[in-house]
Amino acid sequence: MNCQSHLHPRLPGDAVARRWFLKDCGVGLGTLALADLLRDRTLAAAAAEDPLAARKPHFEPKAKRVIFLFMAGAPSHLEMFDNKPKLAELDGQLPPAELLEGYRAAFINPNSKLLGPRFKFARHGESGAELSELLPHLAQVVDDITIVKSMATDAFNHAPAQIQMSTGSQLFGRPSFGAWTLYGLGSESRDLPGFVVFSTGAKGPSGGNSNWGSGFLPTVYNGVQFRGAGEPVLYLSNPRGVDDQLQRNSLDALRELNSMRLETVGDPEIATRINSFEMAYRMQSSAPEVMDLTREPQHILEMYGAEPGKPSFANSCLLARRLVERGVRFVQLFHEAWDQHGNLKADLKKNCKDTDQACAALVQDLKQRGMLNDTLVIWGGEFGRTPMVQGGDDGRDHHPNAFTMWFAGGGTKPGVTIGESDELGFNATVDRVHIHDLHATLLHLLGFDHTQLTYKFQGRQFRLTDVHGNIIQKMLA
Repeated sequence: MNCQSHLHPRLPGDAVARRWFLKDCGVGLGTLALADLLRDRTLAAAAAEDPLAARKPHFEPKAKRVIFLFMAGAPSHLEMFDNKPKLAELDGQLPPAELLEGYRAAFINPNSKLLGPRFKFARHGESGAELSELLPHLAQVVDDITIVKSMATDAFNHAPAQIQMSTGSQLFGRPSFGAWTLYGLGSESRDLPGFVVFSTGAKGPSGGNSNWGSGFLPTVYNGVQFRGAGEPVLYLSNPRGVDDQLQRNSLDALRELNSMRLETVGDPEIATRINSFEMAYRMQSSAPEVMDLTREPQHILEMYGAEPGKPSFANSCLLARRLVERGVRFVQLFHEAWDQHGNLKADLKKNCKDTDQACAALVQDLKQRGMLNDTLVIWGGEFGRTPMVQGGDDGRDHHPNAFTMWFAGGGTKPGVTIGESDELGFNATVDRVHIHDLHATLLHLLGFDHTQLTYKFQGRQFRLTDVHGNIIQKMLA
């Protein structure tokens, strides 16, 4: 600060430093601050023009769109994907003491007896992948999917585990994977939301709307929940007495007022408001058309097991395909039905009957339309189930240490099984895949370096993978 002291020989050096800095540098600092403010407002104004415009990722993506079949409640890997003959052999015995050291269970005493698999397994396809008898339809497309048997998470209760699967964190308030995808890629649809959500189970997911929220990202990246039948979005239609011209005039006036306010304050939420009004207007004609399953050929309806006008998981899978065909970037289906603390055998039969055919049909349908190569299909829940019994002799507790997910298309390697759990299905022991690793890999398939897809909030850059995550190379085609 004394670089100018030779110009003022009669004043102390520290006084010169302060005076010179305030006099000569004040304008410069103000200019920098003003430039930053103007930059923010310029970005906000650009966002107002088209906040969901399609954007290029960091590198050429393998996947251009995502369908996430979220089996909320946590399906049992031990009854569906991860055959454990040793567990069958030790059925009714206590687990090894060393296995339970430091282990916490959600509800049961960890020393509960072991429960052998309740269904038979067989190998299928050229890949020889082992699947349960509960999944006859998935068995027909098993060579088109990637099975990961070594998933692991940090949470053992539903809400935090679902939030972590969706956002990378157990804490509420972080952007969902779908929101990050939309933030990074934008949408290819002008007449439909870029991120659409369905819920088809007996109830909604335990983690609620945070599973598809935008967190601290602008709310334009939120998921939009569609209904399985009737009006796709509540209050989408005009009320009585409001015709198209009156609505258009009203929207134009609102847009002008909002644009003036946006130019003044630069708040990105105003851009979101402008976009949401215009999107709702366009959706009045586009949404009913896309939701009309009667437009599908009969053989497609039968392939999915879909029935027009009757809400179901099958209908939602078919709707997901129709939505991504029309440029929707991310579709997420929540089927909250898999929390079998008891009645395991009967409930799993019902759940698989409700979902297996449609899941396999979605893969098959995308493939025959030439869309599977660049559409990423994800299937899985928030964690697995314990090898120990709960609920008498017919249930399993929550289990974060090992579970199974499968993937299709979008640059994943088909016909392979990755990872292993131990002989009781308790811990992932080979090629363990944490949620952060999964997110890093999925973002890679979408064309992003997961360390560079960030958003500044509360003074630091945030990302989906936080400070973790390694790409699972074995998953990549």
